[in-house]
Amino acid sequence: MRGGRDTVAAAGRSRILVIEDEASVAAFLRIALERRGYEVVPSCSAAEGLRLLAAEKFNGVISDFRTPGGITGTDVHDWIRRHRPELASRIVFITGDTASDETIALLAQAGTPCVEKPFRVQQLLSAVEKTIGQP
Repeated sequence: MRGGRDTVAAAGRSRILVIEDEASVAAFLRIALERRGYEVVPSCSAAEGLRLLAAEKFNGVISDFRTPGGITGTDVHDWIRRHRPELASRIVFITGDTASDETIALLAQAGTPCVEKPFRVQQLLSAVEKTIGQP
């Protein structure tokens, strides 16, 4: 349980939902983002991520383009555009699959940034700060 001081400090931080099913990548993202000052809420599937988006407030979303369960980055992006339009321009995709037609079409249409796996910490943080804002 957090103490009073931690709760106050966390209240002012930028809150990011991270949708990533690979545990090692999710841990890497969380550590990098928290060290930069962001509050990270992890989700291991797009379905769980959408439930969190429906129930909680976030400043931005980082999502793997492909997660288990049949919900893709395109689906996440479409849901956000319909239900949380204020976040539609605050999404960063991460993927190892930028060559697929679906990925290329969504990124081109939406102008959504994508960080290709494997990526460097600074590459990720630069995309996050440009798209979501500083913590």
